[in-house]
Amino acid sequence: MMPGPSATNYDDTIVAISTPPGEGGVGIVRLSGPDALRIAGVLFRSSRGKSIEDRHQAVFHGHLCAPSGEVIDEVLLHLMRGPRSYTCEDVAEINGHGGAGPLNAILELVLEQGARLANPGEFTLRAFLNGRIDLVQAEAVIDQIQARTRASLQAANAAASGALSQRLHGLKDELAFALSRLEAAVDFPEDDLPELVDRALLDRLAATHDAMAQLLATSEAGRLYREGVVVAIAGRPNVGKSSLFNALLRDARAIVSVHAGTTRDRLEETITLAGVPVRLVDTAGVRDTEDEVERMGVTLARDTLKMANLVLLVLDGSVPYTQDDQDLAREIAREELPVVAVLNKCDLAPECTAPDWGIPFTAVCAMSALTGAGLDGLEATLQKLLLGGLNVSADQAMITRAHQKDSLRRAMDCVERLLAASDLSPEFLAIELQDALQALGEITGETTPDDILETIFNSFCIGK
Repeated sequence: MMPGPSATNYDDTIVAISTPPGEGGVGIVRLSGPDALRIAGVLFRSSRGKSIEDRHQAVFHGHLCAPSGEVIDEVLLHLMRGPRSYTCEDVAEINGHGGAGPLNAILELVLEQGARLANPGEFTLRAFLNGRIDLVQAEAVIDQIQARTRASLQAANAAASGALSQRLHGLKDELAFALSRLEAAVDFPEDDLPELVDRALLDRLAATHDAMAQLLATSEAGRLYREGVVVAIAGRPNVGKSSLFNALLRDARAIVSVHAGTTRDRLEETITLAGVPVRLVDTAGVRDTEDEVERMGVTLARDTLKMANLVLLVLDGSVPYTQDDQDLAREIAREELPVVAVLNKCDLAPECTAPDWGIPFTAVCAMSALTGAGLDGLEATLQKLLLGGLNVSADQAMITRAHQKDSLRRAMDCVERLLAASDLSPEFLAIELQDALQALGEITGETTPDDILETIFNSFCIGK
């Protein structure tokens, strides 16, 4: 199945700069398609006079030159002949100096030779269309690029290596076997055959349903490894929010001052808890203010609370709690999020006690952001609240995306309806299995609608 506009030609030669913008030692211009080697041969001059048609050599040193003979850049040319390449097509990668000048000059020369600029994700799309990878593995490519922790990378690598695909194909094989029995019962009702839809077949389908449920249960872990979580740090001004932010980061990222209202903007950094990326957001102190800029910061703080997965409500435990503290706590409680009351500055008070406001905080942690006392306990609490229910290791097969979860759930529902109505005629039962196979095929790419495929590959960067 081919995503995108029907006018798009997937049989021509494409080119893109495959390294990020900026300056670096090396930059790569990648070509793929039937004319990739021809174009490379026209523009490349070997430093040793070697022909790139020599199939015993895959890497050549030399210069990339304009048709006029002008030397554009000193390069290494990597040739990968199809089908033994990433796209299963002829691929040429020109490794030049990593600056905008040489890379854009090389790109322009290649375009002048008849290649076209690649669409986002088109190299991976061609690998998918040519059968080298399925849709699960294609989506894992972008997860590998965007992985922010070692565990996130392990999860992406597992999907790219086919761990999830193998689980899904095993489920499809079981459903296909059952469907063949049902269809045989429909096609040969009068023949002297053993009973095709028997208790053993239904038990086998029940086991398949259980296996689907087990795989579906990995979806939360998959989402966390891929997307991470957002933790908002909130509180009234000058209670130590930025100090807590810095303490969790082990870095002086936010400005700390004794003056209230120092934080005006939203500061974000990522830490790692149990391999999961946790995005910490330090917000402005929430209070009524006449300062226009600070008021904008307060609005940003309230917006952050709506997007967070958990809130750290910072309270100054060294002084009596205020009405502003209580009002903010009640405002956050209305968001129905897990809220940890962080009683800060407990190094300045003999006892830090939680406020008695009738608000059911998810947890209460006393600490000092200044000295670090109690920080380990807070991190342990965060890990338990955010990740405590996960029992999936990063290197095993797991569902990582909403569309995968939806398709698997629909396949499960089909099998569930079949098991609940197993006394119906085989024709009706076969429809449920056909729908289940259709749903599973959407995950691996065999039956995925064009608009979903287009959305998936358009999320890739150009050059991958």
